Amino acid sequence: MPISSPSSPRVVIIGAGIVGANLADELAQLGWTNTLVLEQGPLNIPGGSTSHAPGLVFSSNGSKSMTEFAQYTIEKLTSLTGSDGRGSFLPVGGLEIATQEDRLQDLHRRAGWNRSWGVDAEVVDAQECLRLFPMLGPDKVLGGLLTPGDGLALAARGTQLVMDRARAAGVEFRDRTTVTGIEQSGGKVTAVLAGDDRFPADIVVSCAGFWGPNIGEMVGTTIPLLPLGHQFAWTTEVPSLAGKNEQPARASAPILRYQDKDLYYREWGERIGIGSYAHRPMPVDLDTLRTYSPDEITDEVMPSSLDFTPEDFAREWEATKELLPELAQTQVQRGFNGIFSFTPDGGSLVGQSREVDGFFVAEAVWVTHGAGIARAVAELIALGRSNTDLSGIDLNRFEDALTTPEYVSETSQQNFVEIYDVIHPLQPRVSPRDLRLSPFNDRQKELGAFFLETNGWERPHWYEANASLLEELPEEWKAPKREGWADMFHSPIAAVEAWKTRTNVAMYDMTALKRFEVKGPGAGELLHGLTTSSMLRKPGAVSYTLLLDDEGGITSDITVAILDEQTYQVGANSNIDFATITRAARKQSTADPSKWATVRETTQGTCCIGLWGPLAREVISQVSNDDLSNDGLKYFRTKQITIGGVPVTAMRLSYVGELGWELYTSADLGHRLWDVLWEAGREFGLIAGGREAFNSMRLEKGFRSFGSDMTSEHEPVQAGLGFAVKASKTDDFRGKAALESRAAAATTKLTCLTLDRREDVVLGSEPVYVAGGSAGRTDAAGSDHGASGAVNRSGKADGYVTSAAYGYSIGQTIAYAWLPNTLSVGDGVEIEYLGRRLPATVTAEPIFDPEMTRLKG
Repeated sequence: MPISSPSSPRVVIIGAGIVGANLADELAQLGWTNTLVLEQGPLNIPGGSTSHAPGLVFSSNGSKSMTEFAQYTIEKLTSLTGSDGRGSFLPVGGLEIATQEDRLQDLHRRAGWNRSWGVDAEVVDAQECLRLFPMLGPDKVLGGLLTPGDGLALAARGTQLVMDRARAAGVEFRDRTTVTGIEQSGGKVTAVLAGDDRFPADIVVSCAGFWGPNIGEMVGTTIPLLPLGHQFAWTTEVPSLAGKNEQPARASAPILRYQDKDLYYREWGERIGIGSYAHRPMPVDLDTLRTYSPDEITDEVMPSSLDFTPEDFAREWEATKELLPELAQTQVQRGFNGIFSFTPDGGSLVGQSREVDGFFVAEAVWVTHGAGIARAVAELIALGRSNTDLSGIDLNRFEDALTTPEYVSETSQQNFVEIYDVIHPLQPRVSPRDLRLSPFNDRQKELGAFFLETNGWERPHWYEANASLLEELPEEWKAPKREGWADMFHSPIAAVEAWKTRTNVAMYDMTALKRFEVKGPGAGELLHGLTTSSMLRKPGAVSYTLLLDDEGGITSDITVAILDEQTYQVGANSNIDFATITRAARKQSTADPSKWATVRETTQGTCCIGLWGPLAREVISQVSNDDLSNDGLKYFRTKQITIGGVPVTAMRLSYVGELGWELYTSADLGHRLWDVLWEAGREFGLIAGGREAFNSMRLEKGFRSFGSDMTSEHEPVQAGLGFAVKASKTDDFRGKAALESRAAAATTKLTCLTLDRREDVVLGSEPVYVAGGSAGRTDAAGSDHGASGAVNRSGKADGYVTSAAYGYSIGQTIAYAWLPNTLSVGDGVEIEYLGRRLPATVTAEPIFDPEMTRLKG
C-alpha cells in the first residue's frame, strides 16, 4: 500500500544489511524516526554480504577516518547484547604476522598508524606470536602486530539487534520488497517505487551493497564498484580446539592475518575458518547472478554466496598447513565464494549524489566500518555534516574518466589482488597508465620524466635530463643518501630542481590541477556565500579562500579568479568541490531563476604551466609584450596576455614561494606554449621541475594541502589559515557563525617541525610524542595528560604527521603535524618512524622567505 508523506523529512533506506540497519538506528538516535527501510530478502537473512561476512575487524588503516569508523563499530557492537546476554563482538584481538623482513618493517609502519589515531598496538616478537596463536609453526614467523582491541563482529546478530532498537524508536522495516525505480522532480528525489507500491521520500539512501550500481542507475548516478567473489572455507574439527569454544561460531584466539600469502584465519568453534585473497579475481555480473525468492534464502544459500571453487584454493591450503601444521590433520570441510564490493581506489562510496539532491549512498562498506560509516551518514543527513572527515571516501571524488565500467573493472580487480601487498605511499598503479595526458607529455618524455600517477594523470616526479646538473649542485643543497623505504620513488635530482627554481627559473606542469568555470548573473553571489573571501570584487582579483561546512570545518581550500563580471575560474582540489558548487548552484537557481549560474568543467580542455624563479620575468619578457612588472600584474591578480602568439590567462600565484605565474591556455595551444617558453628560457638556464621538488618547496613555504594537512575536522585558525577568512567580509557565508566558538575550543594546531638530524626522513601519518618541557600533552583523542618532563612512552601519541619532505633550501626534513596548541617554538618532540624515535623541534613558519619578498618582489 502507498504510504502518505508526513510533514517531517521522510527517509527511505534501500538495504537492511549492517549499513542500512545501523543507519536507521543512528538517524533514530538523532531524532529522525520517520524512516522506512526496504529489503528485498527476508530481514533475518537479507542475503547480502552481511549475511555471510566472516566478521574480522582489523582496525589498522592509514586513514584516520577509517580507523575511527572501525573503532566506533567495535564500540557499538560491544554494546549490543540480546536477551540471552550474548554480545555482538568478540574482543579476541588481532594479530598480523610477518614471515618476511619487508613485511615486519611494514608492521612497524602499521603500528605507527594505530598509535597516530589513538589505537593500542604493539609489534611483538615471534615467541609472543606463538603464545597468542599456539597453532603457528615455530620456525615460520618473524614477528607480528598485535592490536588487542580488534576482534570478531557477529554481523548478522548485531544487525538484528540494531533493527530491534530502531523498531522500538519508530523505524519501519519492510522485507521481501524489491526496489524497481526512484522518482525525482526538479533535480530532487520524491519517491521510491517497488512494483505497484510507491513510497514518498524526501531522502533516499542506497545501502544496497553490491546491488548499489543498479540503484544508482535509477537516478542517473554512477556508483563505481565491482562485485567480486572472495573465498572462505572451514576445516573439519581441529584436535586442539575440541571443547575450547562453547558456541559453534565462537573464538578465543586472536584473529590472524598471514598477508605474505594473502590469507587470514579465525577460530570457528572447533574448526578454523580461512579466507583467501590469493586467488584470481572473480568479477560478478549482476545481470546473470542467480536470483532467489526470499523463501529460498538460508544460512548457506543466498544471492551473495557462490559455489566454492576448490582449484582456486589448492595452493593456499598447502600454505595454510605449512603455517599451521596441526591443520594437516584436518580437511577442507566446505567453503563458498562470497561477494564483496571493490572500488577503483579500494575505498568506500559515501555521500550525496552530484546529480540528484536527496539521493545518498553508503556502498562498498565492509563490516569493519559498517556502524561507523552509518553514524557518519546519519550526521550528514540530519546535521548537514559528519563529525568524521569523509573526503577520502566521498562518492564524488572520482573524475568521470575513472568511473567508466572498463576502468572500474580493471582497477577494482587490481585492488583485490593487491589488498594485502606492502604498498608505498607514492606507489603508482601499474595499469591503466597514460590515461590522462597533458599537452606537454611528449616534451616531458624527451626530458626523461619519471612519472607517477594521480587521478589518472601522468605527473612528472623528476626529470633525468637534470641529472647532469648534479655535478654543479652546491654542497649545502645536497641531501643525505636515503635508505630502504624512504628511498623508494625518490631521486637526488629533486635537489637540483629545487636549487634551480630557488636560484634561477623552472617550469612546472600544473595541468592536473582541478579547475572549472562558474558563470552567470548569480556566479558572484553563489561563490560569495560559499567561501570565506569576498567574491563581489572587480575582475582581475584572485583569492585563496576556504569552503567550510555549517560548523566551520574546512571542506576544501580553493583559488578563485574573477575573469569578468559573470565569469569565475575555480582552482579546486578534487571533483568533490565541483559537486559541492554544482549542487549549490542548482539550489540557488531554483530559488531565484534570475540568479542562475552554470558550473562547467574546464580541466580537460585547458592546460597550465607554472613558471617560477628569480629569473621568471627575464624569460617571459622574451616572448610577451604585456606588462608583467609588479605594477602591471600584482600578486594575486590575473589578466589576459599573449606569449609567443598564444592567448594566456596569467595568474600571479606560486605554490613554491617564488616569483612567477600560473599560465593557462587551451589544450590545443599547450604544446606551442611549452616550446615558446622553453626556447626563451635557454639563455637563462631554464629547467623543467617535478613534483618531488615542488612538494619540498611548498612545505618550506608552509603552504597547506587539503586532505593531508587539514580536513573538515579542523577550523581555519588552528590549521594556520585564519588569514583566509577575511575580517572585512561582514556578509554571512557558510560556517561563519560557528567559527569563533570553534576556534576557541580547539586544543590542537597544525605545527611545523624540523627533524634534528639531516639524515632522518619521514613520509606522513607517523605518530608524534611530546618530548617534555612545560607543555601539557594530549593523546590522539584529545585527552589531557598534564605536564611531563620525559618523552611519552605510554604508546599513545600526542599527535601525528600530516605532510613531510626534505627541505633542500634549508638542509633539513620538514614535517607538519597536528599537536597540542600549548607547544612553543623550540620545544622538542619525537616522531616514530618504522619503530624508531626521531628527534624533532617545533619551528617557526614559514621557514623560507617569511617576509614574502620573493613572491611579491
